[in-house]
Amino acid sequence: MTDKTFDIIVYGATSFVGQIITRYMHDQFADGSITWAIAGRSKAKLQQVSNEIGLDGIELLVADAEDKAALQALCARTTVVMSTVGPYALYGDTLVETCVESGTHYCDLTGEPQWIRKMHTRYEEAAQASGARIVHCCGFDSIPSDLGVHFLQSEAMKKFGQNCDRIDMRVVKMKGGASGGTIASMINMVKEASADAELRRELKDPYSLCPPNHGFTARQRDVRMEYDSEYGGWIAPFVMAAINTRVVHRSNALTGNSYGNDFRYEEATATGDGPSGKRMARLTSLGMGALMVGMAVPPIRWLLEKTVLPKPGEGPSKKEQLEGKFDLLFFGTTPNGDKVSCRVTGDRDPGYGSTAKMLSQAAACLAQDVPDDIPGRFWTPAALFGDTLIERLKAYAGLTFELRNE
Repeated sequence: MTDKTFDIIVYGATSFVGQIITRYMHDQFADGSITWAIAGRSKAKLQQVSNEIGLDGIELLVADAEDKAALQALCARTTVVMSTVGPYALYGDTLVETCVESGTHYCDLTGEPQWIRKMHTRYEEAAQASGARIVHCCGFDSIPSDLGVHFLQSEAMKKFGQNCDRIDMRVVKMKGGASGGTIASMINMVKEASADAELRRELKDPYSLCPPNHGFTARQRDVRMEYDSEYGGWIAPFVMAAINTRVVHRSNALTGNSYGNDFRYEEATATGDGPSGKRMARLTSLGMGALMVGMAVPPIRWLLEKTVLPKPGEGPSKKEQLEGKFDLLFFGTTPNGDKVSCRVTGDRDPGYGSTAKMLSQAAACLAQDVPDDIPGRFWTPAALFGDTLIERLKAYAGLTFELRNE
């Protein structure tokens, strides 16, 4: 791939998050350390983004998500395609197929487990044959979770000589808004599940993204509203746990079951102590349940889309992005009962400001840092990038990974 014109092509640069990524790429790689271009289906919209940001010398490439020939031409010119074009279940198949066929590396921000599993089933063997390294879930879902577990397991091994067989993640703070693209992906997944009993069964399987014959049988707990004595406060279900937990279990499988065959992992939202924490936990739990039910019922879904939920292209303001943040705690226990914990934080809103930086650094890592002898396949951030991406995120993306004092 040394004769490629670009290290990275940002595909979907005119989307809400694509524009944030493009601005970050412009600021971060102004020194020329990464050669890159932007792509999308509309030359006029690409030109508008270029003019607004001031992309002097950055090439604009046109390719529709369903135009196989145009996507082949795109892949021929780059080492990595970074895609923001979602819902991926609606618009992502052809690009993944083209990257796999051409041996082009790929990363994205999807949080759609049903689509990821479909891509694994269709293209895993072909990716192994072509050498394409495909890495889904390189945004807030699921880099902080996946790399947070990787970081804590490394620290447990240093301190105790063994990995944790249980890790619990608690979302302590999360400030930021949702965009229409994220909501559209959620709505599409609920639509698919409502019409497909087999998919509903698959979505309940905590190991659905693991390779066949993974051998994991440990029962994974469904988090309910409850008091968590380890954290010291009330907890409620976390909306991103459905994708994050599955990515973490795939990382375990891809690293030779390094976390153990009986590894258990869960995520929850921490709502605080006392009566107010309990009340917030109840409201969070009820609110999540109501939203899922509302999305599954067509008339209610239509009403939510028309009156409440943000539309595609809409999202948090620049001020909201800058003022956003997240703070995650990870509590680990080894088979011997030793305990270790860490904190992972981000300095922008999780879904957009931080996600833009995480995906961009994942793409840079994929283009420049992964050794040539690493085989092609569908990877996870922790299994492919590990400590290398953690160092990039700490240096250039405003994330912290810190061991907590016990």
